[in-house]
Amino acid sequence: MKYEIENQRFFNFLSDSLMDGILIIDDKDKVRYWNLALMNMLNIDREKLNSKDFQDFIKDEKLRKFFIREKEEIEKECYYKGTHLLIKSLPYMEQDRLLGHAFILKDITDIKDSETQLKELKNSLDMIEDILEYAYEGFVLVDKDGKVAKMNYEKLMGIKEKDALGKPVEEVIENTRMHIVVKTGEKELKEVQRIQNHDMITNRIPIIRDNQVIGAVGTVLFRDASEVKELASELIQLENKINEYRGEIKRLQGSRYTFDSIKTQDSKMEYLKKLGRKSAESNSTVLILGESGTGKEMFAHAIHKASYRKLEAFVPINCAAIPKELLESELFGYEGGAFTGAKRGGKPGKFELANGGTIFLDEIGSMPLDMQVKLLRVLEEREFERIGGNKKILLDTRIIAATNENIEEAVKKGKFRKDLYYRLNVITIDIPPLRERIGDIPILSQSILDYLIKEFNAEKKELAKETYEILMRYHWPGNVRELRNVLERAISLSSEKIILPKHLPDRILDSTDYLIEKKEKIYPLKDVVAEAEKEAIINAIDKARGNKTLAAEKLGIHRTALYKKIEKYGLDI
Repeated sequence: MKYEIENQRFFNFLSDSLMDGILIIDDKDKVRYWNLALMNMLNIDREKLNSKDFQDFIKDEKLRKFFIREKEEIEKECYYKGTHLLIKSLPYMEQDRLLGHAFILKDITDIKDSETQLKELKNSLDMIEDILEYAYEGFVLVDKDGKVAKMNYEKLMGIKEKDALGKPVEEVIENTRMHIVVKTGEKELKEVQRIQNHDMITNRIPIIRDNQVIGAVGTVLFRDASEVKELASELIQLENKINEYRGEIKRLQGSRYTFDSIKTQDSKMEYLKKLGRKSAESNSTVLILGESGTGKEMFAHAIHKASYRKLEAFVPINCAAIPKELLESELFGYEGGAFTGAKRGGKPGKFELANGGTIFLDEIGSMPLDMQVKLLRVLEEREFERIGGNKKILLDTRIIAATNENIEEAVKKGKFRKDLYYRLNVITIDIPPLRERIGDIPILSQSILDYLIKEFNAEKKELAKETYEILMRYHWPGNVRELRNVLERAISLSSEKIILPKHLPDRILDSTDYLIEKKEKIYPLKDVVAEAEKEAIINAIDKARGNKTLAAEKLGIHRTALYKKIEKYGLDI
């Protein structure tokens, strides 16, 4: 008995030392034996085993299916919790009666990983070979002894790979230096090699592993050196054209304004902003009307910025500023040699540069009648050609047009084509002049002041109440553009932080009868004194560069008195 126990312990010791898992079950599906390797492979906790039923022992139903209990030996592979397993089923028979099964489990993860790595390596090598085959005119691979291991010079030199394998590379390829590169370990790039009466451009690169040269690869970049010169010439031309395009697009693309940039408190302007936002959702042509300086281009920018084309180019063109004979080439571009003075390689037109984006045809009312015909055809057919070209260029551009002319009156007089007018007049935005929305002057003035101060990096300035009153009484023939110019002038002339009427142009003061009123009107003495004091204090502090002590000395008053007057008049200085 003692001997049997010792034998059992020895058997358990041996089986637990094995790397393979062992599981034995009888014909009643009772587990009779298992070893440590099995428990580790299947992540089974011995202490939690409550039953020796096979179903309770192997709880994973999918895994149990691989433990096949048949009368013949069977091997199955499975993947369980990150491990590749080979499960071998061995039936235990006695007189044709199946008494149980022994299962041997092998961890074949490393084998499978090796197979995968080998497969990936083979795929990589095949890919490299394909790259070399198609990327170069020819290539050769030599071993550490300078003998050919791989090559595709058949098309280039008529040498078949099978006839070259294993031979010294200098016996196969004319004027080669591959065997030298293997010895020196130095790469040779863009070298000229004479092969079969052709000067070929080649690279020779050593293959180094663990600081040892194990071979080298040589590639033919160009079978004739003249190809390099031709390619270089083409690349220079292409680069010049790209730079030209890039510069033109950089200059033109990118709208500067959004609908938030359009400051207003006027109900009609608010309606036009809503109309503009709605039009941005479609691809319909927009016609913007209004006097010069009302902000037509700002609306065009805002529509583009709110559209799905906002990331593409915004290309404006002033139809009135371009001579009649140049307008067609500016709009549609031209091919090289199309006319005397045409650039070599041609030039893209504004429509071509705006493809995908928006083109803004400003002052379209000034466009000559013959160009109106061509423009109408382009808008209807959605394609055009460069001058001197025959290649159709599809038009994928949003059209926004604007004019300060009475376009309907121009149509009646025959100065503008009716069919083009109807083609452009899908959505109309008619911007009122500034004199019809005087209530916008305060908000516009403040917005313009903030912008100009930031642009000029100037100190903050404000408009005096009296200055506002004068601006509100002026008729503004130049509209918002004139207001901007007036405020820019005032900022430049004003040395104080407050812009006074004296900083405005005489034409505004004269037209509003400001000077006459100022002479004729009698003001209370205290108001006159207060206004004079304020102006004197502002001027003194400005001259003293903000030093209030020095300003008080110049005014002949104590510093405390100066601070009290600043507080009294609410001066922000």
